[in-house]
Amino acid sequence: MFERLLSSSIKKRLADPKAIIVVGPRQSGKTTLLQQITGELDKPVLWWNGDEPDIRQILSGITSTYLKNLVGQHSFLVIDEAQRIENIGLCLKLIVDNLPGVKVLASGSSSFELANRINEPLTGRKWEYHLYPLAWQELLNHHGFLDERRVLEHRLVYGSYPEVVKQPGNESGLLLELSDSYLYKDILTWERIQKPERLERLVQALAFQIGSQVSYNELGRMSGLNNETVEKYIAILEKAFIVFRLKSFSRNLRNELRKSRKIYFYDNGIRNAVIKHFSAAGMRDDIGALWENFLVSERMKMMANSGFAANSFFWRTTQQQEIDYLEERDGRLFAWEFKWNPKAKVKFSKTFLNAYPNASTGVVTPDNIASFLTGAANQ
Repeated sequence: MFERLLSSSIKKRLADPKAIIVVGPRQSGKTTLLQQITGELDKPVLWWNGDEPDIRQILSGITSTYLKNLVGQHSFLVIDEAQRIENIGLCLKLIVDNLPGVKVLASGSSSFELANRINEPLTGRKWEYHLYPLAWQELLNHHGFLDERRVLEHRLVYGSYPEVVKQPGNESGLLLELSDSYLYKDILTWERIQKPERLERLVQALAFQIGSQVSYNELGRMSGLNNETVEKYIAILEKAFIVFRLKSFSRNLRNELRKSRKIYFYDNGIRNAVIKHFSAAGMRDDIGALWENFLVSERMKMMANSGFAANSFFWRTTQQQEIDYLEERDGRLFAWEFKWNPKAKVKFSKTFLNAYPNASTGVVTPDNIASFLTGAANQ
């Protein structure tokens, strides 16, 4: 069983009165994480599952007195799939405010559903954590560096959802089922999207453009949507933990792109499932894009798991000069180029180096992946 990096951070906050909220994509391991944490406790734990109709019914119109009777002598309450409960925000608020001896932990698979219901009631009353598919550091801790390095090409194709990692040989089937049910059925239900085929075309267009700056106009033409709807749907996909945006960096130069963005998938396997392309890494013409998506998404996971704070960007000029990835931390700039071939020659743009002479630069290849994805490359 994988030891999740968020586990230690959550355990440190079990003694304070605030609710703990764990959100993340379906099948990322939220339930397993909470089971591991509460399984080590020496006090009684009560579990409620928001997927159960009777739980949803019982918690509708709830009062603090009724909650006290339901919780009884339990010191810990876990509410799984909390987004399914209509008034979950009020329920959690009543527990935090009126049941001082009870610590509540809740999980949810869609940040927009759960956020809409808990943000206002739980202002100042919660700690929120994002759990993503397994991070490279977690896989490294479990398998060791040598074994994990050996399967790096496999990770670029199939990603790192827990079930995908645990069931070798069945990766493509699991990913196709997950992408179909989570990408389309769940999102269509949440948002009541009227034209699902256009959402599907939009997600496919994003999958083909990882590593490239995207244009809402072009995405609209490819999917049959107007710009406003494209932007709305991308925001929905972000809140569903499927994709995330990376903004362009600009400070000193007039020819820097200021409003551009790249869009990455949180998991390479989901990206490849969207376009139904599971060919081996050595046979692909998109290996550079897969490598970039893998590194940027894993860097995001590392920062989320470790509490490491930085502003993330890419850099490009109107003359097509580009740097794959930048971070701004405490007024300092750090820039990286990503190369799948360790022998590839890399030359950083003189325009960038002249404009930002104090920036640190580096190149990430399969040969030095560990420092970048464990935080040691923070220079």
